[in-house]
Amino acid sequence: MSGTDGQRVERVPGARRARLTAVPGTDATPDLPAEDDDVPATSVTGTPGPNDERMKRDVPPHY
Repeated sequence: MSGTDGQRVERVPGARRARLTAVPGTDATPDLPAEDDDVPATSVTGTPGPNDERMKRDVPPHY
């Protein structure tokens, strides 16, 4: 990576990691998938399974 591409490393006060600046001409917003709450939970076979709703609600213990 050369220094002429317009991207720089910035120090962030109070943070452990530095941040890269956006390259001119790029979009810095992330591409997030659209959330469809109307899509029913289905198993691999395409039919709803007995635990599908519970698995969608469960949160791992590290959250």
